[in-house]
Amino acid sequence: MRGDVVDHTDIRTYVVNLRRRADRRRRMERILPEQLRAFFTSDWDGPFDGLSLTKEDIAEFGYRLFPWKIASDNPWWDRPLKFGEVGCSLAHLACWEDAEATGAEPYVLVLEDDAVIGEDFLARLSEGLKRLETAEIPSDLIYLGRVPLRPDTPSSVDGFVSPGYSHCTYGYLLTRSGLKHVLDARLGDAVVPVDEFLPALYTNHERLDVRTRFPRRLDALTFEPPLVAQLAKDLAGSDTEESPFVDEEAPTWSAPRNS
Repeated sequence: MRGDVVDHTDIRTYVVNLRRRADRRRRMERILPEQLRAFFTSDWDGPFDGLSLTKEDIAEFGYRLFPWKIASDNPWWDRPLKFGEVGCSLAHLACWEDAEATGAEPYVLVLEDDAVIGEDFLARLSEGLKRLETAEIPSDLIYLGRVPLRPDTPSSVDGFVSPGYSHCTYGYLLTRSGLKHVLDARLGDAVVPVDEFLPALYTNHERLDVRTRFPRRLDALTFEPPLVAQLAKDLAGSDTEESPFVDEEAPTWSAPRNS
């Protein structure tokens, strides 16, 4: 092992993929570096597919939804959750739970099946992680790609910035400390879109109700420039957005009342 890179065996890899999207799985198997043996959520039984997910499934698996819709100028908040958003969040949660239960690698890599990576992906990833280790910068969550919605702040490590509020989870890493933090937040008890959940844990989320339920607990960084991009929606579609809304009769989390 070279001293200036992180060994690929230190990285445990997951791909969020639906069983009916074998086309996306084939693409990911083709582009992933052969050194990364990936686990695909399409091999697991779980309530992940928004086109078949029901309120009964949510209740049967013991999950509860966060009361998402509020009056807001933000179109993502001024509507109910979609079943696809719920299924996507639960698929990410399943990856974290599996990594905690069955893995010991220092880094957990999660990619969605519309991620785009270059031929130099693994080399750039390993070199960047080694720079962070050498600098001894605390990090729980490391975005490999995202959509920034608020300004970032500089980092003391070359090739990284500290992310502002961002959307999209098509490529990120969790360290072992980050894995503990995301599991301790108990997303399954109050499901929100995963791309709102993660930034809530490292920023002061602009929604007070989200900020109250999911207070800050992560140190986050992001590769700059990004290592991962996302297939264009007009090419790949969106399994999340093309799913129906969840109505209000689904089991919903509610904040505990003061006694």
